[in-house]
Amino acid sequence: MNTLVRLGRGLHPAHSPRRLTVPEGMTAPLGCDAVAVPARFGPLVLPRLPRVGCVYADDAQWWWIVPSDSDYALDWPAPARYAIGAVLPDAPHIPGLIHRPDDTVPYTPPIPLYLALCRLTGTTPTWSRPVSA
Repeated sequence: MNTLVRLGRGLHPAHSPRRLTVPEGMTAPLGCDAVAVPARFGPLVLPRLPRVGCVYADDAQWWWIVPSDSDYALDWPAPARYAIGAVLPDAPHIPGLIHRPDDTVPYTPPIPLYLALCRLTGTTPTWSRPVSA
């Protein structure tokens, strides 16, 4: 009798994608995306921002909540990573909340965050114009 053995290797991720959520009592009327930076950049970014929204962190990354579509016409500088819907597909766990603003809006303004990251990485900011139809 032959027994068929199927290996499911590669078919299922080791863990399901995780999503950053805003804390209870906060509203996100513009939706949420997130920008990740290596943890070493986090403390350097904070003083360069006029407003800091929700920030999540673990040993490897700091995640900044930004409004949805904050990647529109922006090329975020490496090693920053942009996460649509604040989904962290390769995170083994949800990072801890390390900063919550005093008001009810979770966003860090994306343009100052972008410019701070460009400055720290030595990247020239680039702006692209949408193509007209």
